[in-house]
Amino acid sequence: MPARIEPLAITAYSATSALGRGLAAHIDALDAGRGGLGANDFSSAHLDCRIGRVAGVEDATLPATLARWDCRNNRLAWLGLQQDSLLDAIARAVAEHGAARVALVLGTSTASIGSTEDAYRRLDHGRFPADLQRPEIHTPHSLTAFVADAAGITGPALTVSTACSSSAKVFASAERLIRLGLADAALVGGVDTLCDSVLFGFNALELVSGQACRPFDVRRDGISIGEAAAFALLERADAAPRAPRLLGYGESSDAHHMSTPHPEGRGAQAALDDALARAGIDAGQVDYINLHGTATVKNDEVEATLLPRFPQRTRASSTKGFTGHALGAAGALEAVFTLLAIEHGIVPPNLGCDDPMPEAAPWLALQPARQRIDVALSNSFGFGGNNACLAFGRGDAA
Repeated sequence: MPARIEPLAITAYSATSALGRGLAAHIDALDAGRGGLGANDFSSAHLDCRIGRVAGVEDATLPATLARWDCRNNRLAWLGLQQDSLLDAIARAVAEHGAARVALVLGTSTASIGSTEDAYRRLDHGRFPADLQRPEIHTPHSLTAFVADAAGITGPALTVSTACSSSAKVFASAERLIRLGLADAALVGGVDTLCDSVLFGFNALELVSGQACRPFDVRRDGISIGEAAAFALLERADAAPRAPRLLGYGESSDAHHMSTPHPEGRGAQAALDDALARAGIDAGQVDYINLHGTATVKNDEVEATLLPRFPQRTRASSTKGFTGHALGAAGALEAVFTLLAIEHGIVPPNLGCDDPMPEAAPWLALQPARQRIDVALSNSFGFGGNNACLAFGRGDAA
């Protein structure tokens, strides 16, 4: 069992998703129980489903000094960085610690592969078109390299790509970098944009629902794919005594099947156990759980097996009915929902669930609610059984 860690302060955070840009848009949507899923108007061929598309990405422009990074994924990253004074917070951390002492750890599943798809569609005698002959945007590290350039960060820069758990695991990597003295602060997050590879790839696996997803509903039949950019700035606790805390984390791999979680949820349980141990808490102290809740038949079934460990006063919900499944950005986006729950006393409702699975029903929050939340978890139990669980807490209660 891992040892307890020193909590880290979350000194800034933000999200941009199908619900809008910045924290205020997300709080409004949660309070109103208003989702952001709409009819699919993105894929290059007809695919009858709902998607969580961020409005205005196509119209966003990068500064001239960053033009070489231009692609849809980096445009969304740029939109996300400009919300909630995040760039100001990063600049303050860089000035205070030095650019080389600020780490950058981002999660993504496809990065800018949408531009690579476009390049192959427009092959000219076997060569990429001139405007896409930019090798730096055809790699999974494109996102992190772009954000480092845009934010002026020169410390350790890592890209994590473990499907749905990618941008949850970045919090764990950042904690290790800070604890080991390799950095004094870390910008973490995730950005993933819609592209044909994910829409048709998940559809080929028969995992895409034809309607808005219904996590933990007895009639759930698959995911709705979304896109998002979400970030958080981590520093040592004394930097901001009242800021919310990263209390702990757990990571595991089922090693069970290429696309299916372990039927008994062994990997998910191991991630949960390690997160609680590192946080130095027990399940009885958890007030809210942001569930992974993909709305696939098997994933929700497995995650529901963990809920009886918690008292029935613990509220739980999946927020994928609001935003869709943001894939590699999902962990960071849902960490932001969890931080909003703590800082603003919001219990996000499990949107899309009208007839809850009996095994999850006692814990599910089905309607918007306000209550004090001191400790909360965020689950990311990903594709192929790559799992992460994050524990967050109030600064004044840590």
